[in-house]
Amino acid sequence: MFSSDNGFHMGEYRLTGGKQTAFDTDVRVPLVVAGPGVVPGSQRAEIVQNIDLAPTFQRIGAADVGTHVDGRNLLPLAQGEPAPNWRTGALIEHHGPNQTADDPDAQDRRNGSPVTYEALRTATYTYVEYSNGEREYYNRTVDPHQLNNIAAGLSATRLAALHDALTAYVACHSHSACWAAGHVPA
Repeated sequence: MFSSDNGFHMGEYRLTGGKQTAFDTDVRVPLVVAGPGVVPGSQRAEIVQNIDLAPTFQRIGAADVGTHVDGRNLLPLAQGEPAPNWRTGALIEHHGPNQTADDPDAQDRRNGSPVTYEALRTATYTYVEYSNGEREYYNRTVDPHQLNNIAAGLSATRLAALHDALTAYVACHSHSACWAAGHVPA
């Protein structure tokens, strides 16, 4: 398995280099899997997260995965098995900005260092709530570069559903609650 740290924007959105926004340039990372039972060149659309790596490595090593672990074993996905109840959303969080001068990730406004936020990312949209009350919503099926924030045009019902789904994901504290929270509205 190969993966990396979070992404990095370099000029996108008129920002100098940085990595703390909820844009896909910052939150998406590669995950390449090779090995027994993995079809070369195959791709999956399911949303996986870093929290899935530990239980996957535990399974590869024939270890038991504790019931307290939030992630899921990725081997069935990697080996082409169906995933009928896989999560539909990922939680993205940023707490900041961190202004400590010795922080190697310290960024200023030019880098896109946002205030604290929580976000939902699904296969089709990104929804962000900032601690200052601002919201963003990008329909990535028609706006893949996340250029048009359409949160102000969403219905109150839709905004409430997104807020409730995000709140449930942020507040979950058990394996089953977090897995349920990962099944967000389309």
